[in-house]
Amino acid sequence: MASATANEFKQLVTLAVVGCGQRGKGYARYALNEPHLCKIVTVAEPRENTRQLFARAHNVDDALVFNHWQDLLQASAETIETLGRRLADAVIVAVQDDMHREVVLAFAAQGYHVLCEKPMATTLRDCLDMEAAVKKAGIIFGMGHVLRYSPYTKAITEIIRSGTLGELVNAVHVEPVGYYHFAHSYVRGNWAKEARSSFSLMTKSCHDIDILCHWLLPATPTRVSSFGSLYHFRKDQKPAASNGALRCLQCPVERKCPYSAKKIYLDAICRGDTSWPVSVLVDGLPDIENVTHALQNGPYGRCVYESDNDVCDHQVVNIEFSSGATASFTMVAHTSLLCERQTRLHFTHGEIVGDMSTFSVTDFRTGRKTKHYPKHEGGGHGGGDLGLVSAFVEAVRTNNQACLGTDVSEILNSHLTVFAAESSRREGRVVDCAEHEKGIKMALDA
Repeated sequence: MASATANEFKQLVTLAVVGCGQRGKGYARYALNEPHLCKIVTVAEPRENTRQLFARAHNVDDALVFNHWQDLLQASAETIETLGRRLADAVIVAVQDDMHREVVLAFAAQGYHVLCEKPMATTLRDCLDMEAAVKKAGIIFGMGHVLRYSPYTKAITEIIRSGTLGELVNAVHVEPVGYYHFAHSYVRGNWAKEARSSFSLMTKSCHDIDILCHWLLPATPTRVSSFGSLYHFRKDQKPAASNGALRCLQCPVERKCPYSAKKIYLDAICRGDTSWPVSVLVDGLPDIENVTHALQNGPYGRCVYESDNDVCDHQVVNIEFSSGATASFTMVAHTSLLCERQTRLHFTHGEIVGDMSTFSVTDFRTGRKTKHYPKHEGGGHGGGDLGLVSAFVEAVRTNNQACLGTDVSEILNSHLTVFAAESSRREGRVVDCAEHEKGIKMALDA
């Protein structure tokens, strides 16, 4: 019995979590579901109540709970110096996007394996620095491109790779963000302003571009074009009947507005719903009093037409691949569906049509149409969140990057395609991907 217990202990992967917000909590859920495979042993989070709730949920020792990631890093350095080991096997980096580079480089330098939330970083310079640091450290590196890891997507990928429908000629992929999701995250929230984060194609949809590139491998993107703008969430779209109200709680036409903060947040909490997006508004557990205070004083109570947002609320991207195949992607805010992507994949001998939960396969040669219902085992993005962490934990346990089905250079390449698409949108031209990459790298090295 003692031998079996010791064996199980050796297989346990220990994790540090830097950032205990929505994404950090989502990834950490895997440790609660599979406690025999991994355990959260140390955390860093600046918000006191959020930090305490997270640490309590994962039974983290008080001595290993830190206010700031740099405090965790320093404690780790001291442990390495005195005991010759790190505080954990790997770190989940779930801080704000513009902090990714700094945090990843610091922990990679100490030899931690890293799972980083998407996007990789907000500038190409930072992405390149991260690739170099990961390669130098020789660590396992996972990226929050969760769409790859859901049972639904893995089933589609298996059919593509099998070649049973012939060659993939064209992909049509739509990301319906959801009208209130966009208002929450990209008008009022952390990703509303490019200077504070990045452009919305990167922050919202880099994993959509990634899955298209993944499906069309070994072909690579050669040319990209893109169009889009901030169409609706602007001051000139504000209803005249609002009488210039700056906040929803003071607006005379609030009940008629689909983006009413009272509807999205306060009505939800009155129903007893404390999940996302209400959970984001406060430090700790939301209730009527603290949510009302947040709407009266914070950004989530502001009129969507009076916010300081500047990122696109709709965008289309067209990609030509080296094989001659093509793909089109649409990201749009104004949808009732909430991130329930629709995809059509057209092959030389068939097609796949899916909605992120189920998909149908039609074989042109036989005329047969089959419906597929991949098992959803819980977690966000159709099971992709937990699927990613599962793959990462296995990669760390076996020291095998291949368990993740990608590496840092492939991750960088899909980000390069996103940067190229945004250049096309801004400059109004078709972008040659190779020339774009070369030009940017030369400019960065100058």
